[in-house]
Parts: sequence; C-alpha cells; structure tokens
Amino acid sequence: MSKRLEHLRGHRRFAVLATALAATVAALLPVAPAAAETAQPGWTGTWATAQHASYDPGTSEVTVRIPVRVSAGGSSVRIRLTNDFTTEPVTIGHATVGLREGGSAVTKPQKLRFGGKSEVTIAAGEQAASDQVQLTVPARSDLVVSLYFPGRLTHISQHWMGLQTVYWTPDGGGDHTSDSDGDAFTKTDSTFPFLTGVDVQGGNAAGAVVALGDSITDGAASTSNANRRWPDDLAARLAACSTTAGVLNEGISGNRITAGVDGNPSALDRLERDVLSQPGARTVVLFEGVNDLSWGGATGDQVIDGMKEIVRRAHERGLRVIGATVVPYRGWGDWWTEAKEADRQKVNTFVRDGGVFDGYADFDKAVRDPDDPTRYGAAFDSGDHLHPNDTGMKAFADAVDLAGLRVARDCPSARVRLTPYRPTLQAGGDGKITSTVTNTGTETVTQVSTRLDLPDGWSAEPAGSTRTRSLAPGDSAKVTWTVTPAADAAWGTHEIGVRTSFFQDGRTRHDSDSVDATVTPVPSSVRAPYLTTATTTEQAQYAQNGDQFAIWAGGQDLSGWKDEKAAVYLADAAPPSGTVTARVVGQTGSGPSAKAGIAVANDLTAPEAGGYAVLTMSAQFGLEFLTDSDGDGKLDTWAGGGSSYHPAWLKLVRDGTSYTAYASSDGAAWQQVATATVPSASGTGDAGLVASAVNLNYPGQITTALFDSFSTHA
Repeated sequence: MSKRLEHLRGHRRFAVLATALAATVAALLPVAPAAAETAQPGWTGTWATAQHASYDPGTSEVTVRIPVRVSAGGSSVRIRLTNDFTTEPVTIGHATVGLREGGSAVTKPQKLRFGGKSEVTIAAGEQAASDQVQLTVPARSDLVVSLYFPGRLTHISQHWMGLQTVYWTPDGGGDHTSDSDGDAFTKTDSTFPFLTGVDVQGGNAAGAVVALGDSITDGAASTSNANRRWPDDLAARLAACSTTAGVLNEGISGNRITAGVDGNPSALDRLERDVLSQPGARTVVLFEGVNDLSWGGATGDQVIDGMKEIVRRAHERGLRVIGATVVPYRGWGDWWTEAKEADRQKVNTFVRDGGVFDGYADFDKAVRDPDDPTRYGAAFDSGDHLHPNDTGMKAFADAVDLAGLRVARDCPSARVRLTPYRPTLQAGGDGKITSTVTNTGTETVTQVSTRLDLPDGWSAEPAGSTRTRSLAPGDSAKVTWTVTPAADAAWGTHEIGVRTSFFQDGRTRHDSDSVDATVTPVPSSVRAPYLTTATTTEQAQYAQNGDQFAIWAGGQDLSGWKDEKAAVYLADAAPPSGTVTARVVGQTGSGPSAKAGIAVANDLTAPEAGGYAVLTMSAQFGLEFLTDSDGDGKLDTWAGGGSSYHPAWLKLVRDGTSYTAYASSDGAAWQQVATATVPSASGTGDAGLVASAVNLNYPGQITTALFDSFSTHA
C-alpha cells in the first residue's frame, strides 16, 4: 500500500468521528460490500466510474450537472458519491436526478435525500448513497445528476477522463439543482466529480457486469459525448436480451495490474472498491496488462500472477471472471520489443488456455492485423497504435460471449455491422458502404433481412439481395450499398444506420449499428452577392452550400512581404463601426502555417487601397491577427498565438481605424486577441473569408478551408 493511501486511512478514521453528527449512518456506504447489500438489497449498478484523483477547483457556491448514460433500466434509482483520495470532508447541499432533455437541461429533476436529509457531508475517503427515488429509467437512456456545493469547494474527487461534457455554474452561481433548463450552467469540463455510481431497482436486469480495465476501457480515443466505449457497446448488446444486465465501466487511464501510483491504484488494490462492492455484480471482465508489459516493466509471469489473484478473490465472493487477451501495441511509441511481445503472447496463452478464468474474450484476435499480429488492423486503429477507434471498440464488445457472462438470457444471435468506420462521401457523388450480418449463436437463424436508415433525401442501392434465407452459426452475409447524399446535404457528419431482422427461437429479433459518414464539398461556385478573389499562382477554387463555404487555396505566405491568398467576400459589407464574424470548421492540407479565417479591407481585390486586416487560425501558431500599419497592402504587424483548435469562431470589431480581434471555441465565451490601429481604414470596406496554404516551404500544395458561418453587423 502506498504511503498516500496509509495517510488517507488515518484521515478516514478521524473524519468518521468528526462527521458522525453531519450525516446519518444510513447515508454512509462502508467500503465492505456485504453491509451495503444487506442494508438495501435488490440494487443493480447501471452506471459507474472509478474515482482516482482530486484537485482544488478554487470556487465557491457552485452547482455541477453530470450527464450519464445508464445501461440497465428500472423504476427507481439512487446515486453513490465518493470523497476518495482527499483529506477533507465535502458537503453537498442539495442533489437532484432526472432524465436528460438535451445538453444540460433536465426533465422534472427529482430531489435526492441522504438518510432523509437533503444535505450530506462525506468524510475524506468515504462514500454516501442517496435514498431511493421513484423514477422510471429506460435502459440505455441519459440521466443527469446535479450537485450543489455550499460555501467554498476545497477539492473535487474526480475521474478525469469523462469523455462527456459536464456542466458547471460560474463561481458564486448558487443552487441550480432543481432547474429544468440549463441556462445557469455556463462552464464546462469533461471530468466526473464525486459521482461514482448510479443504481436501479425494478427493472429486468439480473445483475451487473463490471469492466475492470485501463485507458482502453476508459474510452481513450473513442468519440466524446457519443458513448462509444466498448462497455457502452456491450451494454447495447445486452439491452436486446430478454433478461439484461447493468454494465459498469471501471477503467482508469494508465492502470496496471501489478503496480499502482499515487492517484491510480493498481487493479489489485482497487478490486474491492471498484468490482467486488458493486451492487448486483455477477461477472467481471478483466482487460488489463498492456501497461504492465509495455512501459510498466512487468514480466509476463508477474501479470499472470496478478490475474490469478484477481480471479481468486472474485471467486471467493461468487463472481465469475472473464479474461480479455492483451491487445497488440507495436508502433505505440518505443515501448514494443520482441521480448515484450513474447511476454504478451505468454499472457494471452494463459488467458485462453490457463484454465483459471471462467471464460475469455479474445480482444487480441478481434483487432489484430492478420498480416502482422503484433499490430492493430488499420480498420480498428485510432492512429496511436494502442487505442482503438469506435469500430475497434465495437469489435471488443462483439468479442464477448453474452452467454458466458451468465447474467443475460435470450439474447439475439445475429449482429450487423457497417464498414468503413467513417465513410467519406462527396457532395453530388456517392460512395460504398458494406453491411455484414454475422450469426454468433449456436443455432441457425432464418429470414435475415437488412436495410439502411438514411438522412432525409439520401438514397442507397444494394448490390445484390438484402435478404438471406438462413445463416448457420458462424456464417456471415454481406451487402454493399451505393449511398448517395441529398443534393443539398450539409457538409460534415451524418449518421447512417443499419437494421437487420431475423427469425430466432420462434420469433423475430433485431440488431442495429451506425456509422458517421462525412460529406465533403467539391469545387463549384459561389452565389451572388458573394464574390471571389485570389492572388496565388495555384488556381483557387470555391464552393458554397447554403451558409457553408469551402476554399481551395495555394499561396506562399499571408504576412509580411507576401500577400497570397484566396477569398470569398462581400463588397462594401464592413461598416466603419461594426463586427465581422465567421466560424472556421476545419482546415486540411499544406503545411503547418496554412491559415484560414476572416479578412477586411477597403478593397479586398486591392489591399494597397488600405484598411487591411486579417484574423486566422493556423496549426503552428494558433490565432494570428495581422494588420497593415502603413497602407502598402502588406500585413506587417502580428499578434496572437496559443493552441490551434477547430471549429473556431473568429470576430473582428471595427471602430473607425481601430480593429479588435476576438476568438471563441463555442461562439459564446470570447477571448480578446489584440487591438491594432490601421490608419488607412476609411469608409465602408469589403469583408470575407480567406485562406492561404503558406506553402513557401511546400511549393504547389493546396489547403482546403471549410466555413459554416459568416456575418457582418453594424
């Protein structure tokens, strides 16, 4: 045990005595699971996260609103809070729970009590559970938990990789736990504070499955705010069973089996807290080892010994343990070696054939490259060669044998999946998408039918039949579709779904999947009153789709002695006192200094006529505010810097000859970049969107800049 944990235990003993009068015994959850389950039997965990660190937020009188995607449903609910990894008590003045309406809005927030009281103080290192509240919670729905902290909030116990927007009131914002709308919640982050679990009663869940893992289980590299971690995908599969199960994600980034660090205890050290004490836990899926073997310095035998200890302790408490094989990681930094690969293979042989686990999920086989099993297959790799993309997450969930979990019953046998992971379709064109139905059960399914669910105005033509008479166990049926977006489809991401139906055990069953398809522009033209201008040797191209614009531009530079760019603009649209605003969705191609943003001038076709100013974003330099100080048409002053981000809202505010530049990531909270005087600015000028490849060191390269908002206001 670390000195940090020993220190905290001492504080825990003191804090329990110090806060005995502040919260009833019924509200406090002991660490040991037996007492918690005896006090309130019948609870099943439907959502969980592993708290593992704390920090001082430096704030007072605030409310936090935490959205969570539950797995199993029920007719009543409670929450569990933790004050782990801290040395001081925390007080929650009020708490509510309700179904999410969207964003930070909640439908009829229900007040939560703790031992009959609306306020609860949780000692350092301790936990508290709310009383039961009647609330119909559909499976796979979004709940929102709101917590109000009176006075100074000295610390936050957190799970830092939330991959979910969490909403806060500003400092001094007060108690907004009972608000239905989310107007008061103007700050955001992506960590889960204090909330460690949500439990339900009255549903059809027969227990809970606990996913014990590291950053891969935590969801690293999966799409944020989309619930695409592999435990989420597993919950979706289980939700289709007649008797379902809760799925609890107890992944911590950087976690190991064989050793822990301050703020990230080993899987062995946190087994009691994060697995064995979970309400209704029946089965654990152990998916760890890659950190131990890669950078952790552990041998294969040490990892195996740790796995054996986890299985032994889980079996003593009546839990089944499914082992997951360790994934390939060659190419992830410099961690891979042939000796470490041998250890990985040794561990995986143990997981598959060691006879210790109650079953195994072959995650290694699910994502490895068949031509080089030491690496991820390209279709599953997020790009860092360790963490899977969303398709890889699905592959992990698909590799779990639902029957082997011994929790859910009567589950669909066939699964349908779409590939590729993120198809790209050109506006006005079409692309190929493939649906694959696989029978993963032990008996033949019949009357298999597949269809695509498309955005309005889209069409799809299958190459061949979408119906299959029967699929034997292990067999698959593929259909390749030609998908054509609507003529006016917005550039950007659109969801394409697939649904299959089949006959199994005397009745029709279903399965579904979806992917995010990206519609990209093709050069066309812009419509009046918009105009174009270019000063590059490479031919500039443009496109417009409603309020969206695209610019394909070359150009050696857009500052100092060069002024090479392409622009879409409105003549005489920049008033002597007013605002020009645009949103840059993204920029690709060319070198790291390529720029995209907004430009103003007395005459954008002749910058030497004066009043020239540009505000852009570039990958290398972040925000760049450039102005012409002497009226010669050259951008000779610069301000800005910071990190690059997209989408980026950019704004130029003009007051006569003074220009002030602002930027924002959301169009609401604006950061002032700088103010500059442009003496040659006079009268009403031109305003527009601008892009430059800055290809002085990358000759001939073209950049593509996308915009989806542009406006001018007096």
